[in-house]
Amino acid sequence: MATATRLRGFGAAAMVAVVGTYGVMKLRDPILIAENDKGGSTIMDVKRRIADTNMVIPSRQFQENALMGSTIKNPLDVLVVGGGATGCGVALDAASRGLRVGLVEREDFSSGTSSRSTKLIHGGVRYLEKAFFNFDYGQLKLVFHALEERKQVIQNAPHLCHALPCMTPCFDWFDVVYYWIGLKMYDLVAGRKLLHLSRYYSAKESVELFPTLANKGNDKSLKGTVVYYDGQMNDARLNVGLACTAALAGAAVLNHAEVVSFVKDEASERIIGAKIRDNLSGKEFVTYAKVVVNAAGPFCDSVRKMVDKDAPTMICPSSGVHIVLPDYYSPEGMGLIVPKTKDGRVVFMLPWLGRTVAGTTDSNTEITMLPEPHEDEIQFILDAISDYLNVKVRREDVLSAWSGIRPLAMDPRAKNTESISRDHVVCEDYPGLVTITGGKWTTYRSMAEDAVDAAIKSGKLTPTNGCMTQNLQIVGGDGFDPASFTVLAQQYVRMKKTYGGKVVPGVMDSSVAKHLAHAYGTLAERVATIAQDEGLGKRLAHGYPYLEAEVAYCARQEYCESAVDFIARRCRLAFLDTDAAGRALPRIVQILAAEHKWDKSRQKQELQKGNEFLETFKSSKNAQFHDGKHTKVEVEGA
Repeated sequence: MATATRLRGFGAAAMVAVVGTYGVMKLRDPILIAENDKGGSTIMDVKRRIADTNMVIPSRQFQENALMGSTIKNPLDVLVVGGGATGCGVALDAASRGLRVGLVEREDFSSGTSSRSTKLIHGGVRYLEKAFFNFDYGQLKLVFHALEERKQVIQNAPHLCHALPCMTPCFDWFDVVYYWIGLKMYDLVAGRKLLHLSRYYSAKESVELFPTLANKGNDKSLKGTVVYYDGQMNDARLNVGLACTAALAGAAVLNHAEVVSFVKDEASERIIGAKIRDNLSGKEFVTYAKVVVNAAGPFCDSVRKMVDKDAPTMICPSSGVHIVLPDYYSPEGMGLIVPKTKDGRVVFMLPWLGRTVAGTTDSNTEITMLPEPHEDEIQFILDAISDYLNVKVRREDVLSAWSGIRPLAMDPRAKNTESISRDHVVCEDYPGLVTITGGKWTTYRSMAEDAVDAAIKSGKLTPTNGCMTQNLQIVGGDGFDPASFTVLAQQYVRMKKTYGGKVVPGVMDSSVAKHLAHAYGTLAERVATIAQDEGLGKRLAHGYPYLEAEVAYCARQEYCESAVDFIARRCRLAFLDTDAAGRALPRIVQILAAEHKWDKSRQKQELQKGNEFLETFKSSKNAQFHDGKHTKVEVEGA
């Protein structure tokens, strides 16, 4: 396709291609990326497309054609390898600078570390403590920077992110003074990027705010708590939002497509492209680019070793395990963080999407595609939080448990290779291949900015403007109103198909309306319209607000290509309740089959892959062994 090589502006033929693909959308005169775009997009064009609630995302096939359309004489400016937070951030940053951008991700957007985070957008209280006690300016600078980025992430995706108060229990007066001073310093360092002021609460006030908090700990009575504020997010949906925003900005983003080898210029030995395999179709093709950015997270070393098998290792992987418990473990709107447990580790309990997420461990691990939590790590978290709660902590209450790999980075150029950084590292240790790794979710935007700056320098690229992402809102965020759920509740109904095939109306209750508003932002009405007009208003799982309409919407508008894509990244059911996700799986496959025209064989394969994926989440039902303090109790009907 002739127009496929232009990623910055899609011409008339592109309009035809996208209209043909999206004839199923039933939108009223959707505005396509091609509209009035004759010579490249300005940043105002990009912002207008992102803000437009009728905008149609280019189809996956269209994106693949755009990648295939690059040539040696007409290459992309930047090809990004990796669709996590950093990779999608790089694609968005580069595209919004007017560069021609492609991105490929071996699995799905946010399928790795970026969907398995702590869900916090934070500056790093522990780093601030180290900065003062070790007189470490580097750590202090890290906190300054992260606190600045924290505010930007929340402002750029207000539907997916919010401020969360976190309570630190104190069982002696020295702790009260110590944490009060420390957290006031945290406020001071945040400066104008402060979310809310920290404050002290008495023991009585603390128990009123957090009813399950123990009055005694380690044979000491509670003296009070210090509450401070950090941010919280729906990490995978934010990542998918970044991918879709990058697509609207002009980047060709393609999930389920992996780099199998790199293409080098014979004369200069510079990387000039990559051979890519579409893992859904098996098709292989070459995409040419002036610069390749390696943003593969924990797997960035394996990408580097494709070029140089002797490349020094950059990644020191660390495992972080989290568990999900019922909502009664923590009140809505208040987290609990213990900076130092008996063995010196940090543990927390945070309300998240109607449940409680608790963690975390920090231990050495091997790099695998689907990391699984060990039972002893789950038991450690249960034991640690039980010391601070007045309720019985039970293994059978674990609804889901998962492990994520943190890619702690070592700079291959550093003389001291023992220096492992919590900050990010950008390097070009092979011409044409820029690697960005390390860092954390909170600073993904500035990491992407640094990587794009390095790519521009490496490839002598000519962007039309500087970095614009500091104030560039994610799709669904522009104009978001927290009260918008009331419009959904008042103006829409959920049309549900009964088992007999009859379609009956149902109320768009406030829990569903709030979920849609916060998951999709200003685009929530499009999901509600599908629920109302297409008879897809039924909940996917009892007790959860996820609707059948979301499966159809995500297949059409969010590059949802598999059942696992949906249960893990488009909705968070796999992370919230493994067993509920398993029960919803057959219906999810059925809806996706209708959207993607799957045959019976593919449907059976999707069901099998979905169940295999869920087995890596160690809920009480599929825990491997039951030893120690917390034993599994068989629950009838579980």
